[in-house]
Amino acid sequence: MRMNTSEEDLARAAAGGDAAAFGALLERRYDSLFGLAFRLTGSRAEAEDLTQDICAALPAKLAAFRGEARFGTWLYRVAVNAAHDRRRRQATASKAAEGWGDWELARQAEMAETAAQVDWLTAAMRALPDDLRDTLALVLDDMSHREAGEVLGIGEGTVSWRVSEARKHLRALRATEDQR
Repeated sequence: MRMNTSEEDLARAAAGGDAAAFGALLERRYDSLFGLAFRLTGSRAEAEDLTQDICAALPAKLAAFRGEARFGTWLYRVAVNAAHDRRRRQATASKAAEGWGDWELARQAEMAETAAQVDWLTAAMRALPDDLRDTLALVLDDMSHREAGEVLGIGEGTVSWRVSEARKHLRALRATEDQR
């Protein structure tokens, strides 16, 4: 029966405390949520942490789900917001860590080495401005431009423009690498 139940109905039931409905939602959406988190963060470890943070906060957040948008669109908005919050926390932590000397330099060098091991597309997406990366991550997750616009709170035309700009950035990066 749960297989035929819409995600919106499952979300409403989960918001009311139905653990089985919550489990069914996670079963349907965990892999796609992790995939989006990976594209937003560019790191498997960061994506795992972000996905777990979202799943842990999801029972409380479901109370805010009004069903005005598809559940998947709403969930992706939650994920994008969580990624933005994580980036802000990381930036604050990085600023706070300035001046820690050799320890901080060693930590940053280790982070750079880890980042260098990620595949080309993930690295290239990290080089994009946040708005372009977020937009491209959603479109690469098979969202239409309209749906991505709903998640990001922008117009469909803006999504198309951002995807075009992201492609230009990626082509330029590839051309620069090919010349080396």
